[in-house]
Parts: sequence; C-alpha cells; structure tokens
Amino acid sequence: MRILFIRHGDPDYVNDTLTEKGHREAALLAERAEDLNLGRCFVSPLGRARDTAAYCLKRTGYTARTLDWLEEFPARLDLNKVPQLRKAYPNSRMKDGEYVPRVVWDMAPAYWTEHEEYFDCRKWRETEVCRNSDAVATYDRVTEAFDRFLADFGYVREKAHYRVEKANTDTVTFFCHFGVTCVLLSRLWNVSPFILWHSLALAPTSVTEVVTEEREEGTAYFRGLKLGDVSHLYAGKEPVSFAARFCEIFSDREHRH
Repeated sequence: MRILFIRHGDPDYVNDTLTEKGHREAALLAERAEDLNLGRCFVSPLGRARDTAAYCLKRTGYTARTLDWLEEFPARLDLNKVPQLRKAYPNSRMKDGEYVPRVVWDMAPAYWTEHEEYFDCRKWRETEVCRNSDAVATYDRVTEAFDRFLADFGYVREKAHYRVEKANTDTVTFFCHFGVTCVLLSRLWNVSPFILWHSLALAPTSVTEVVTEEREEGTAYFRGLKLGDVSHLYAGKEPVSFAARFCEIFSDREHRH
C-alpha cells in the first residue's frame, strides 16, 4: 500500500483559502498529478486543502471524499488556565485581556527540548502540556480513525505494526495539513508527534510518500520514500513558501519568530 500526504498551498488562514501564490503552487502540483499516480483521493474539510486538491482533481478527472479527521490537528492549550506554561509559548497574543488559545505543539525549543518526556513515544502523553490540553484525546480520535481507514484497506493495527489481512498495492492520497500529517506519520512510525512537529517543515503543496514493506508475510511497516518533495515548484521556477517555518536567524524581522 502507498500513501501520499499532500499539504495545501500557501495559505490565506483568515479566509481559509489559498493566497495568489498558493494557487500558482497548486497549479504546478497539478501538472505532476498524473505522474504521481494519486489513486483514491481524500481531502480535509478545510478550504485551503480543498482548493489545493481541486487543481489535481480537475487535471486527472478524479473525485475526492472528505474525511473530517484530516482537518488541521485542532488541539489547543488555554494559557489563562496554566500560567506556568507561558514561558513555553513566547509571543502569545492577548485579546480582551486574556491569552488567545495556542496550538499545542507551537512551543519554544528551549522549553520542550529540555523535557525529555516530549521525545518519548509513550511519555509525551503525560507531559504538562498534554495534561492541560485536549492533545491526547484529539490525537487518539484522529489516529483511531486513521487505523480504521487502514483496516478497510487490509492493514490492521497490532501492537506497533500492521497485520496484513489483505495485501495490496493501492495508492491513497490525502490532501491535508502539516500538523495532522505529522500526527499520522507519528502513528505509523511509533514516535512522539512532538519530534515531527518540531523537526519537520513540510512546505505548501509538498508531497510526502510512504509505502508498506512486508518483509515477513503478514507483517507490514510503513516506510518513507520521500518527505516534503517540492520538485514541482522548482520545475516551475516558483519559490518555496516559508509557511510552516520560523526565521532562520533571529535578526530576520521579515519572517515569523
């Protein structure tokens, strides 16, 4: 089995759609759609993912089914209830005298890297951030839906691998988001999602590919063939978007800190 994770194009988050650049990126991705062999397509319910998918679907004549659990990973933390964690989330915005809820994984490296439990494939669930947010419940809801999806294709979760009930070479494509892609990869690879959230930056319209390896009959593991491929942008001479990244050097005031 083969899975493609395609991140949406350069986002207009306010209007949940694509910027002008994002539309150019999606159009360039569509030029590669037939070569990518998209197979059965699934899309997040959010507009920026749907608008990205539309270009590939039009090009190939495929249709896509919407899966609610492919939305951007929605777990949030309320700093008003856990003031001791404010140091982990610098530059938090305030509105009407209160902190605006934060994306759980958007922590300062100086905080999370000094707490080894965030690296552990099990102990991350017990971290202070997870104890004070809906991160674990949301993670379990999303990954359980993902496992049911894989089971429908013949790959049944069994401990830390997948038991093959019906081997196949099907391809499925998810048009979705950075955060939820990291969650799904962390499930496949049995690692803490915090490692992927902080160590990867999958650019807009990038393509990530994983396939099963069945080295022993009846036992499958998903292995990455490429992560965040943006060769279609280079081919079209379109600069790679900075979305998902932070400033390369602190003195750079043009990019987010």
